[in-house]
Amino acid sequence: MIRARAFTVPCRIAIEQSPAHFHAHVELEGDLAVHPGDRVRVHGDPVRVLFGQSVVFERTATVVRAGPLLRAWTRLAAYLGLTELYEVSFTPGSLR
Repeated sequence: MIRARAFTVPCRIAIEQSPAHFHAHVELEGDLAVHPGDRVRVHGDPVRVLFGQSVVFERTATVVRAGPLLRAWTRLAAYLGLTELYEVSFTPGSLR
């Protein structure tokens, strides 16, 4: 059995809910790259951000690295999912 490699790392969380922005970003310490199939779990209590607020705080996260098989499967599934966005038409004329 191949074990997934897991480790804990500090992270910075930025959440904003305003008329101009609505986002939540997690930055892992050291600009750690997250690859297809990897899992990241941020630890701590749930956060509530009221409309018009922006908060930034520090937490820890556990990163579980995907193995080669899961990584390849995730890339294939993403590629096949992307093809669903393509629209091909063989009818003459333009779409209105």
